[in-house]
Amino acid sequence: MLIFALSDSAAFGERIAQGLGLALSQLEERIFPDGEFQARPLVNLRGRDVYVIQSLHAGPETSIGGKLSRLLLFLATARENGARRVTAVMPYLAFARQDRRVHPHDPLALRSLALMLEAVGVSAVVTVDVHNIAAFENAFRCCTVNLEAGSILARKAMEIGLDDPLVVASPDLGAAKRAQAFGSVLKQARGGPVGLAYMEKQRLDSGALAGTLFAGDVEGAHVLIVDDMISTGTTLVRAAKACRDRGARRIHAFATHGLFSGDAGIALTQAGLEKIVTSNTVPPFRLRGKPASQIFEAVDVAPLFAEAIRRLHEYKPLND
Repeated sequence: MLIFALSDSAAFGERIAQGLGLALSQLEERIFPDGEFQARPLVNLRGRDVYVIQSLHAGPETSIGGKLSRLLLFLATARENGARRVTAVMPYLAFARQDRRVHPHDPLALRSLALMLEAVGVSAVVTVDVHNIAAFENAFRCCTVNLEAGSILARKAMEIGLDDPLVVASPDLGAAKRAQAFGSVLKQARGGPVGLAYMEKQRLDSGALAGTLFAGDVEGAHVLIVDDMISTGTTLVRAAKACRDRGARRIHAFATHGLFSGDAGIALTQAGLEKIVTSNTVPPFRLRGKPASQIFEAVDVAPLFAEAIRRLHEYKPLND
């Protein structure tokens, strides 16, 4: 097999390659004076299994659109140069939240992304903790692999130290199943009870936020708020406040993808969180130099991808 990582995701690609006992395959990337991009492999691809790593998050130097176009062009080049199978490995999958129509004429961007990847000959797509697993699987016609970072995040929670009573909280109903799974992992790992709490936004007829519907008991508890991503931090801040108002003693936040868009770095420092833990699918470049960086920690999920790639290459089930 050959493992390539475009420059925007080179560090993450190195981690995956190390997990497979390989070196990244060599490629040449060029930016022409007018901004046009070119990437070409420097090794023979004919008859090989090729895995291309590119995380589709914005910044710090390249936009989401720029990263996507670079990925599509290189995937097409790999297929045109005789690769037997080409797999797109996207630790963070942009456009995954645009999976349904909320308003008339809304785009189904996830499906459009799938069509583009399939058009350039992708055999499989690998990512971790997509926003909606059913929508992800239905959008693609090629093989899809959605990895779960819950076990790695739960191990980090155990390292931090957990107090009783312990409650895992879902900040909205969309994260309910994720919170339940996280709680089950913790319950098995620590051999003790883990409570659950659920929240949902309560809106007025005008659409303005009126409060938070809350189910569960967090009085005097150590609360772990679990979600798939942190973007602007608004949902997390609201959830933390709701837990504090109901007597939570300690609050930690866990999410797979840390985008920290806009003023998230400022808002999160005012949320009363002891620690914010995400994976390394998105580098925390937006937190640098901000107070939130003092309570932030990232865990490495590259080993998950290395194992998934190994099993795909050997045609082994991913859940053995």
